[in-house]
Amino acid sequence: MPFTTLFRRVVSLLLAFDIIYLRKSHNMGNNITISVVTATWNCASTLPDCLASVARQSYAHREHVIVDGASTDGTIDVINQHIDQIATFKSERDKGIYDALNKGIQLATGDVVGFLHADDLYTSDDVLSKIAQAFEDPTVCAVYGDLEYVSQQDTSKVIRRWQSKPFNRRDLGWGWMPAHPTLYVRRDWYSKIGGFDISYRIAADYLSILKFFTHPQFKTVYIPDVLVTMRLGGASNKSIKAIIKKSKEDWRALRSCEFSVPGALRAIAWKNLSKLSQFA
Repeated sequence: MPFTTLFRRVVSLLLAFDIIYLRKSHNMGNNITISVVTATWNCASTLPDCLASVARQSYAHREHVIVDGASTDGTIDVINQHIDQIATFKSERDKGIYDALNKGIQLATGDVVGFLHADDLYTSDDVLSKIAQAFEDPTVCAVYGDLEYVSQQDTSKVIRRWQSKPFNRRDLGWGWMPAHPTLYVRRDWYSKIGGFDISYRIAADYLSILKFFTHPQFKTVYIPDVLVTMRLGGASNKSIKAIIKKSKEDWRALRSCEFSVPGALRAIAWKNLSKLSQFA
């Protein structure tokens, strides 16, 4: 066989291999499974909207995990009415929201885990598709976006908008954090940090973010879109007393992640002051 003919066949085989490999890699990215964890407790009035929001997602490779804290208001009835769209459901007494979220992580089987609380909604039907697309890069550890707080009675009325930005390590010292309801993380990272610390009542999510984002190998992607709508009234924002309690837990979290005393004070101050510009 002439050398030129042999060379052409080798090149053709190499090109064919590259095409097959690229298609396989692309399909693997599209097959990333996303576990959406919802912790519920006496939320029968808002849960149907949350369930419908997940069910409408165009991304097929997802599972919805619900962990209920032994509700007594009809929440379990609502869940049972939609049981065909729920991958895993567990109801038992827990030690608080973070204990429930830890249980949800343990029950999840997806490559990526995110949390959609019973009062929350996705802003569009392609939110999980956008997140999955960002995770097509196997080096990406987490994806996050923007968050809108809305009225309890009228979810079309925006009260506050949390606009994030691409991560810069220095911003942690100025109180920056991504909106936790928009944060999706590869599941194995929760094993690395030991899940949520249930000794925290309000700020265990902040502690987990500090642990994640201070790790040198934790690569993130910011999606500059509002991904989640949250009804206003979270546990950390109900009153001045709750804000003070959260600030104390923030202090503990920062110091446990080896932020200096001046650095922790600065982070807490700016973390609270930055919220003022978010109100509409």
